[in-house]
Amino acid sequence: MIETLPITTPQSGQEDHTFELDVPQDARRTLAIAWLGLGMFALLASGLFSILLVLSRTPQLQTFFPVADFFRVALVVHVDLSVLVWFLAFGGCLWTLSGTHRFPPVAWMAFGLSAVGTLTMCAAPFIQTATPVMANYVPVLDGPVFLTGLLLFGAGIVLLCLRSMLVVQPVGTRITGNGALRFGLSAALVACAVAVLAFAWSWIAVPRELDSRIYYELVFWGGGHVLQFAYTLLMLVNWVWLASAVGARLRLSPRVVSLLFAIALLSVFLTPITYLSHEVTSVEHHHLQTLLMRFGGGLVIPPIALAVLWSLWSIGPLAADKKPLYGSLIASLVLFSAGGIIGFLITGSNVRIPAHYHGCIVGITLAMMGVVYLLLPRFGYAAPSSKTAAWQPVIYGVGQMMHIVGLVWSGGYGVQRKVAGADQVLRSTQEMLGMGLMGLGGLVAIVGGVMFVVIVLRALRHPKMR
Repeated sequence: MIETLPITTPQSGQEDHTFELDVPQDARRTLAIAWLGLGMFALLASGLFSILLVLSRTPQLQTFFPVADFFRVALVVHVDLSVLVWFLAFGGCLWTLSGTHRFPPVAWMAFGLSAVGTLTMCAAPFIQTATPVMANYVPVLDGPVFLTGLLLFGAGIVLLCLRSMLVVQPVGTRITGNGALRFGLSAALVACAVAVLAFAWSWIAVPRELDSRIYYELVFWGGGHVLQFAYTLLMLVNWVWLASAVGARLRLSPRVVSLLFAIALLSVFLTPITYLSHEVTSVEHHHLQTLLMRFGGGLVIPPIALAVLWSLWSIGPLAADKKPLYGSLIASLVLFSAGGIIGFLITGSNVRIPAHYHGCIVGITLAMMGVVYLLLPRFGYAAPSSKTAAWQPVIYGVGQMMHIVGLVWSGGYGVQRKVAGADQVLRSTQEMLGMGLMGLGGLVAIVGGVMFVVIVLRALRHPKMR
């Protein structure tokens, strides 16, 4: 018999506004922990690369590194680990929890392929010299070792999507808070599956004889846009879950929350139209994908964000184990909102662009960090309740805010993106100060990221008393 954590049951005639995802204590729990472990490994490894990445762009320190080539190689691995692997591994954790326990060999094969692929990508810079290609969404090292690792990871995610779609639990006609969260996770799963199809479509349609920079940009452009919908849906689920976990009563019913998740998913189904309307290599296809993400993906974020913020005003004093959840939620809301606002300030190709996506990506990461804190006691480990755990999302969030403010500041003076060292051509004091703030904020954020990994590892060493 499956043992689950108790969920508040509404009284007759009332609708359940408690948004809680139950954690089964069967084999799904072990698999979910494995996916979470892969995500934590990716975060740790990306943090090691980010230390050298930030230093390579910081004035006065950048001369100690073989800057240009090293910067680009480190950037490729850092981005793929901190976004692609971490986000999808975390998604694998939640999709495992929300589904039934069918086809376990396929489930473990998906995890195994993804894990081997991740390790291969981490090792690639030290095994083979390959040209870094700074393609949007999925940058690559254009060599057999790294590409093999990326393909293995991708194969694991394809199996994860196929298996997860076959084991989805029905929400039912009477939608509860638990059902709304599972519906949101299913919507993110569908978005991920559509992204896989978009990647495959682009791979077939784009001529391989193109220059590698153009080739990889075109191959990953469409699917990369769709993946942003999946990431955003995961974040929205996490916002609602965290708000309920800290005692907030959301002023939206589970039916309305599910409807908002469905509206976000509708934009994903417009993706085939962009492929059927124009050639993948055309400017029109590029523009349609951009418009779809800019306007379709942002429709439901403000109402959910405002509802969560409004609900937080009514909560009382927090217990020690709730403070990391609350801090992660607030920091996520602030950083993601900042990234969205910066997106409207972008003109030209400068470092305002990475400021925009750093804000959004870090907002998603902070929400996931909060849910990791929430899941640990449900997985049978100690709940982080120290002052260090309470301050961790604040330190990480402040560092990242300094980082993106420095980038916006420098971008206003035309500092270009995806360059480092002398290639940055920092001419004025303002440009130097802006990039210096970026570097300082990056280092503070790294401290916050290391704190998160250490806190989680300590919790894993102390199982709860049963």
